[in-house]
Amino acid sequence: MRHLHLLLGALALPALGLAAQAPLAATQAAPAAAFALAPLPYAADALEPVIDAATMTTHHGKHHQAYVDNLNKAVAADPALKGMGLEQLVARAGTLPSAVRNNAGGHWNHTFFWQSMAPAGQGGAMTPALEQAITAQFGSVETFKASFKEAGTGRFGSGWVWLIVDEGGKLAITSTPNQDNPLMDVAETRGTPILGNDVWEHAYYLKHQNRRGDYLDGWWQVVNWDTVSERYAAATGQG
Repeated sequence: MRHLHLLLGALALPALGLAAQAPLAATQAAPAAAFALAPLPYAADALEPVIDAATMTTHHGKHHQAYVDNLNKAVAADPALKGMGLEQLVARAGTLPSAVRNNAGGHWNHTFFWQSMAPAGQGGAMTPALEQAITAQFGSVETFKASFKEAGTGRFGSGWVWLIVDEGGKLAITSTPNQDNPLMDVAETRGTPILGNDVWEHAYYLKHQNRRGDYLDGWWQVVNWDTVSERYAAATGQG
């Protein structure tokens, strides 16, 4: 009997060792994802009736989340990209695989877009410096808005319309396809974006169907001019 107890004890020792190690292995944290989706800076229904809550929920929680998830996968698969920030990826988009270019652009563009808006009546007003610059460049604020709409409705298929400070320090309206933006080395017109609107159909189709122009007209009600003005001041060295 004594020999049986010794044998059972010997057999139990490895099992005890494994049991002791198991909790340690289970508590080892998985590597943190390089990029994460930030919450909206307002409630999903806060931009009603200009942008409906269903569109906001789908656009942010599904479309933007997919760009973040796919960007993390693409970056994890390429050791050369380890440790690179979002702005670095965007700036050299033309040298990177399409999965990185498209998803880095999608993440940057959407983050910028959410921050460009505020509930109606809470977005402040253009600073005198920005209003003067818009008037000097486009003739009037209304002419600027009309030109912005023209660029947005004129973008064939999916893309974005932007107000930028160009490399000469002047304001310009430009448009980019897909998830490109003016910071990319592939942009036809490069510059620093201070305002951008998403003209992919998923941004407006639930409410406006194919009427992109209606979406662009109503959008001015929720533009965060305080943020746009701060971006203008920073881009022109006035901030």
